[in-house]
Amino acid sequence: MIDLKLLRDEPDLVRRSQRDRGEDPALVDALLEADVARRAAISAADELRGEQKSVSRQVGKADPDQRPALLEQAKELAAQVKATEAEEAEAKAKMDAAHMAISNVVIDGVPAGGEEDFEVLEHIGEIPEIAEPKDHLELGESLGLIDMKRGAKVSGARFYFLTGAGALLQLGLLQLAAQRAVANGFTMMIPPVLVRPEIMAGTGFLGQHADEVYHLDGDDLYLVGTSEVPLAGYHSDEILDLSGEPKRYSGWSSCFRREAGSHGRDTRGIIRVHQFDKVEMFVYCRPDQAEAEHQRLLDWEKEMLAAVEVPYRVIDVAAGDLGSSAARKFDCEAWVPSQGAYRELTSTSNCTTFQARRLAVRYRDEDGKPQTAATLNGTLATTRWIVAILENHQQPDGSVRVPKALQPFVGTDVLRPQE
Repeated sequence: MIDLKLLRDEPDLVRRSQRDRGEDPALVDALLEADVARRAAISAADELRGEQKSVSRQVGKADPDQRPALLEQAKELAAQVKATEAEEAEAKAKMDAAHMAISNVVIDGVPAGGEEDFEVLEHIGEIPEIAEPKDHLELGESLGLIDMKRGAKVSGARFYFLTGAGALLQLGLLQLAAQRAVANGFTMMIPPVLVRPEIMAGTGFLGQHADEVYHLDGDDLYLVGTSEVPLAGYHSDEILDLSGEPKRYSGWSSCFRREAGSHGRDTRGIIRVHQFDKVEMFVYCRPDQAEAEHQRLLDWEKEMLAAVEVPYRVIDVAAGDLGSSAARKFDCEAWVPSQGAYRELTSTSNCTTFQARRLAVRYRDEDGKPQTAATLNGTLATTRWIVAILENHQQPDGSVRVPKALQPFVGTDVLRPQE
């Protein structure tokens, strides 16, 4: 949720953020009205409760002839308090709904617009010259790395098996990411992949992205689409010590996404699938540390991409493509030769205090007063990276060169077609 103080002090800033996202600025006015109504309801209820307590004290001290009237007055006040408290609860519910409806306030400098309105910040690496590039699935099948047909037979469309060296390639990629994370001061975590509704909602994934999430009705639990979700919930309802360095966690998990609305897009291969593995970075810090920490997350992502030797670009994602929790997001998009295009491999988001406010994650300032923390996240490696690795390192004879950093995990420097 956004900061109500910011809403009250700078409503035009929040309206501009809504417009930049392509969302309704009128939601800001609805929240302001709900905020006024809630505060008025609280004030009215407090006033009546004070009056009720005053009359109740008088009853005990009153003369016998005065007591019946005071008892009647106390009874009437009790009924009024009950009605006012119901109005207070209703006003709070409306306020909460209006508050949850507004996305995070975008940071100054984020491009306005939608999916195609990003700003390219830099290009890194040289695009390979490949006369007739094969796509990752053709390469994966010829090398015995990917089996989509049996994945579909066992689980349905957009499921797959990684086989032989394909499995080793993914495990090596994620193990390398885990090693890099630990070396950079992250605590490695293997989190649960089923979470309670309040944790999923707290991270912002039950708003615009609700149709992407798998829900187990019988248990009222959600399968996570990223370990960002359980890591965000890890310190919910806690006060952290953030007096020094930020708290950095790295989660290795399987992730699940319904890919609703993506019919006809990237249905071939393992670019858009329902299940994949990922190593995710997650940070809790003081708000004044968040911008610098965001740059660090991007730098760590760039180091991992350099290790797998693929060309890529970094983009500043436009406001309308951020997702509700992010105030700014940088994507690293690798070159995919078969498509002649860049495709996302990593994202890192600065969520400022938006998630922590929902999840009640706080820290104490220099005066000992509790304040809302900031949260950030970033991808360090995921299954989709195999697409870029296979396609960019393919060779004319159909083999694929294994990046040097991954060779110890895969056990070879070249993957060759099976006989």
